[in-house]
Amino acid sequence: MNKMRIIMLGESLDRQGGIVSVEKLIIKQAPAEMTIIHIPTLPKGSATRKVLVFVKALILLSWQLLNQKIDLVHIHVSERGSAFRQALTTMIAWLLRKPVILHTHSADFHVFYANLPQIIQLGLSWIFCKSTRFIVLSDSWKKFYIENLGLQPEQVIVLPNPVKFPVEVPQRINSQKVNFLFLGRIGERKGAFDLITAFANLPLEQKRNAELIIAGDGEGEKAKDIIAKLNLSEYITILDWVNEKQRDELLAKADVFVLPSYNEGLPMALLEAMSWELSVITTPVGGIPELVINNQNGLLVPPGDMQKLSTAMQSLISDQELKQRLGQNARDSVKSFDVKNYLVSLSEIYQLTLS
Repeated sequence: MNKMRIIMLGESLDRQGGIVSVEKLIIKQAPAEMTIIHIPTLPKGSATRKVLVFVKALILLSWQLLNQKIDLVHIHVSERGSAFRQALTTMIAWLLRKPVILHTHSADFHVFYANLPQIIQLGLSWIFCKSTRFIVLSDSWKKFYIENLGLQPEQVIVLPNPVKFPVEVPQRINSQKVNFLFLGRIGERKGAFDLITAFANLPLEQKRNAELIIAGDGEGEKAKDIIAKLNLSEYITILDWVNEKQRDELLAKADVFVLPSYNEGLPMALLEAMSWELSVITTPVGGIPELVINNQNGLLVPPGDMQKLSTAMQSLISDQELKQRLGQNARDSVKSFDVKNYLVSLSEIYQLTLS
């Protein structure tokens, strides 16, 4: 059997975030019958560097498709600039008659799309519809793209993000303090500032029995200012973006993962936390409510409701049995998301795309 040769277009692998995590997992864990050629379309660095790298990507993609045996093109796409960049790469692959898989990871594409001029909406929809297959993270996102961009139901495939499943997790019994953890971009969309306010609303006795670590890129300095104004510096620590090893160390030490987002796809950080048997507090946005069931494998609070967020935190500080039960159920509920299962599903999508 000949090896399947796939061009994968997406963010540079030295960048940070959920898309890069998925790209790395696919590339590192790809079976022997696949050869993946990764072409970065968005690097770290200045605007000039980003333009140059993207132009280079267009040239390299065209050259590969014209001169090499390539079976299909797998394109990772999000909103804003990513949507326009990958519209161009999609058009090149389509014009050169190669099967294209568009793989969308966007948390707020619906907001981005609604604010576009109608002519741009039509153009973007037309290009997205040229994809052979269109991967989304949840049923709710499948419904959105079919109803709003005109994709065909058989064209759109739901494939939740993968997670590298830890073989063993620490016993989290009778810890002196409840360690809350937030991983992700620090800012409004993921609710990092709401989380700080919710922590401030905890009764003093519960504050003394808790600590919070917020780790990520984005508006860390603003978060530190809010913490200082609320006199929470002894309870809350802000860290920069952490690498995979540091992330796993934080997950091993944490008791509860909190992600009070306003918009999401299906966040990698949430899946990782659940695989580490953490009880989770999150919001019913994007694909999350298809995974997290309130009071079964996590706690759901409305986005922006800091009082309910604080109440959920209080319940996990005071109820060790609830915290343990939610964590165990969380781990059980993401076992099917293991990267090995994911790659089997992805391979089937590749075969379907080529058939």
